[in-house]
Amino acid sequence: MQLNIVLIEPQIPQNTGNIARTCAVTGARLHLVEPMGFKIDDRKLKHAGLDYWHYLDISYYKNTEEFFERNTGGEFYYFTTKGQNKYSDVKYPDRVFLVFGREDKGLPEDLLFKNKSRCVRIPMINEMRSLNLSNSVAIGVYETLRQWDFPELQNFGSLTKYDWSNAE
Repeated sequence: MQLNIVLIEPQIPQNTGNIARTCAVTGARLHLVEPMGFKIDDRKLKHAGLDYWHYLDISYYKNTEEFFERNTGGEFYYFTTKGQNKYSDVKYPDRVFLVFGREDKGLPEDLLFKNKSRCVRIPMINEMRSLNLSNSVAIGVYETLRQWDFPELQNFGSLTKYDWSNAE
């Protein structure tokens, strides 16, 4: 199963670092689409991702057009506060791309309009603008993996090291 996380024009290095770490620990591929609000060598980005960078399967794109040209044949779901479908009502297939927009603007309106049936939202209180980007990505990643029964994530290393015989 192949899970792809797409960040279109991310602006905050700490969010991207946290998302990179989520991708590393789950085996998801990360796609970063420019322009970004930081440089990849940004200290804040590296700090948030800690020492997980060498585990990442990551691709970079100069713009949205290049991303779509290089990634055909998958199914794309667009996370947006404007989506009519709840993220948990979608059945995510193999080779899925979960697409997220800028922290300050979200995804481009024309992209959402062209893909209305593939726009999904995370329910929240009406008065609130949106969740943090890295939290939204984590929700999407783990919902997809839950539906797939967490492939390759069944052996939780830290649990096997703990001596449960003395636990109450």
